[in-house]
Order: sequence, then structure tokens, then C-alpha cells
Amino acid sequence: MSRKPRKSASQAALEAAAKPVEVVGQTLERAFDPLASALKRAALRRADRNARQFETAPPPTAPAAPASKSAMPVSPLAVPFPAIPPIAGVELATGRAGFYKHERDDLLVMRFPQGASAAGVFTRHRVGSAPVDWCQRHLAMTKGEGVHALVVNAGCANSFTGKPGADAVRRVCSAAAKRFDCRQRDVLVASTGVIGVLLDDARITQRLPEIEQRLKPDAWAQAAGAIMTTDTFAKGAFAEARIDGVPVKIAGICKGSGMIAPDMATMLAFVVTDAAIAPAALQILASLYTRNTFNAVTVDGDRSTNDTLLLFATGQSGAPRISRAGDHRLADFRDKLEHVLMDLAQQLVRDGEGANKFIKVSVTGAESHASARKIARTVCESPLVKTAFAGEDANWGRIVMAVGRADEPIDRDKLSVRFGDLWAAQDGLVAKSYDEAKMSAYMKRQELEVSIDVGTGRGSAEMWTCDLTKRYVEINGDYRS
Repeated sequence: MSRKPRKSASQAALEAAAKPVEVVGQTLERAFDPLASALKRAALRRADRNARQFETAPPPTAPAAPASKSAMPVSPLAVPFPAIPPIAGVELATGRAGFYKHERDDLLVMRFPQGASAAGVFTRHRVGSAPVDWCQRHLAMTKGEGVHALVVNAGCANSFTGKPGADAVRRVCSAAAKRFDCRQRDVLVASTGVIGVLLDDARITQRLPEIEQRLKPDAWAQAAGAIMTTDTFAKGAFAEARIDGVPVKIAGICKGSGMIAPDMATMLAFVVTDAAIAPAALQILASLYTRNTFNAVTVDGDRSTNDTLLLFATGQSGAPRISRAGDHRLADFRDKLEHVLMDLAQQLVRDGEGANKFIKVSVTGAESHASARKIARTVCESPLVKTAFAGEDANWGRIVMAVGRADEPIDRDKLSVRFGDLWAAQDGLVAKSYDEAKMSAYMKRQELEVSIDVGTGRGSAEMWTCDLTKRYVEINGDYRS
């Protein structure tokens, strides 16, 4: 009887890249066992690092949100936009396509050099969108080789628009390909905005000539501002790493404020490095690190039809080309890439619609990581828990309620809940040290941490969320007005 040839670890991992992110993470851990173990240990050490430890210069003031007649105040949890230097090989420019009634940039174009690599992780939403369909199809076709341009618009999601929406995307990519002298399939696209509205592609294509004239390597802040919708501040992150002793840069921007939930945490993220990394390795890294960054944050429990993370490598740093995600020379790069993705993901929560509190929920003692993750998500997305945080009420009973309804194994008589260093419940009862005054004082902080032990095993997980305020209802009630 003939046997099928055994698949290599890298082959197994690459096949996993097309599967849902949760499956990807588990498959990759098996395929790259030494790498996965090292990454897990490193993740634990990094869990409480300062969110901006890799910045090399004091960050400038964050750019203001695009002006409008009903401009929203900047989130009290906002962080400044970092100083992002040019990334060798990428040029950026923004423009006004007119998808908004008020004057603001709503169009972003990035241009990449010949030989650039690309990888992507996308929403698993059953409706999806025309831009997501295009990117998935053409990344599969090109294997991530030869990407030359990215076109992004805000103000129209072009989702649930059928064949007309797909045709609009094709026309945008055709026009960009002619403008930048490349193939249609070398152009990627992303959109964000109202669902069910057909993209008026002429608004984009007629702006391409003037945008091409404005392409430059140091427009990261403007790029982050152009893709915003209900965001109140521009979001960016930057880190430097070394590959075989050669310095490389990693920069990223993202947008998202509402309709944010784990499953490609509406969210768009674009990350660029000047490292030379083969597309297959780039895809493994994007899939692996999405799991505990963008897929570990939630604002309102609603995932978007357009969620997209695109990771580009220009290969212009002078560092050696890396073809395997597990290459030991990528150790520092992997660490810094995860930091950039985590920084961006947490900024989504900090800009949650109407948010006043940034909350970390840690679950330990679960039967497995997956079980801990489900419990943490249930707590983070409970309206009763989130409104209690908004009212600065340490209502630990609501947390216990959410833990129980996650339908995961727990030991009620060992269940414990802690707010910061203050015990609310221990071993299934109100903590003997519970102090209402101290607890109330703690709840007035802008950044909070809730730790839950469910007493059944050794599984653990962390997620980040925000409170649910009256302002969230106002923003979403007026969204299309």
C-alpha cells in the first residue's frame, strides 16, 4: 500500500492560513511546536508591558478627528499618534472623494515597490463585502507576491451590494493598475462605512491622478485620519526590530470605534515593514498574532462585514530575506510585530463609541484556553457588566452572572473575582476583606482590571473592552442622520 508523503511543518501551517483564525492558531501551534512554545512564554512576559515602550521619540499631539457639524469629542482614553518615520519602499497620499457631506479626507492610497509581499486576515462575517472578496481572491491567486498598491475609502462599506459592488471594486483596481503601471490583481482595496450602499467608484478613480502627485513616504498621520469613520482620534503604532543584526521598521494604522468584536476585531488595519519576508511566512505571522490582539478586543460584540488586516513587507531595509516564520533570525521581529498589533487593537477599545473606561479582563483557572477565552468574552460583552462600569459600580454580581452564562465548566465554590488588587469575591463567597469605599474609589479610574478565577483547571485568557454609556446609544442612533 502506498503512503502519502508526510507534510512538512511549514506546509501544514500554510494550509492553516486559509482556515478560521481560531483553527489557525491551534494548527500553527502544532506545526511549529518549538516556535509556538517560545511565543507563548514570550506572550506571558509581555502581557503587562507599557503600550508604547518601543517609541524612540516623544510622540506629537494626536491629529484631531475630521471636522463636521456634529464633531464628536475626542475619547478621554485617547493616546497620542506616535512619531512614525518613513518606511523604506512605501509611499502614501490622501484625498477627498466626497463620501461625506462635510469636507474631510476619505481616501487613502499606498504604493509599494516591485517585489513587495502581502498577507491578510479578514472577517468571517457571512455577509462579507466586495473589497474583502477581492482581496481574498487575489491574495490567493498571487500567493501574496507582487502587490503594488492599496486603495482605501471611508464613508461607504460597499457591503451587501452584490455584483454591482464587485464591479465597482474591479473598476477601481483597473484604474489604479493603469495609473501605477501594474496588474489589476496587484491592487488591493478596503472600504468602511454604511452597509448596503453601492460604492460610487467614479469618486475614487477621478481622484487618482492628483493623489499620485502627492504620494510621499511620511504621511502616516494623514493616512490614519483619512480612514476614520466614527473614530475620535487617529490610531498608529511603530516599532523597530533587528533581523540578523540589521535594523528594520514596522509601522501600522487602523480605524475602528463601533461594531468591534473578536473575529477580526467596523475595523481596518494596515501594517507595513521594510523587512524582506516571503509572503508565506508573512501570512503565518499575520494569522498567528491576530488571535491574541485584534481578536481579543471587543467594544459592543458586533463584528463587521469589512474587517481587514493587511500586512505588507517592502524588502527595502537591507536585511536578509526570510522565508520561514520560525526562522530564529525573526525572533525580535516577531516580538515587535505582536507589539504593534496589540497597540493598535487596544486603541480600538480606547476609542470605543462613547467609552470612558478601558478595561482588561483576565480569566484563570479555566479548563482550557478556549474556555477561558469564551468566559472572558462573555464578561466583556455583557451589557449589564459594561453599564456597571459606566456607572462606576463594582457590581461583581453581574460579573459572576456573566461567568455562569458563558456555559463553560466552572467551580462555583472556588470562583473568585478581583478588581485591581481588591478582592470582591473569594471561593464562592463575598471576600472577607471586601471594602465598599476602597472599591468605589478604584472604580473611578479610567483604566481598570478585573481578574476572575473559575477554579477548574490551568487555562487562561485576556481580553480588553470598554464601558457602555448613553453616548454609545446617541452615536449609533444618529449614525445615518
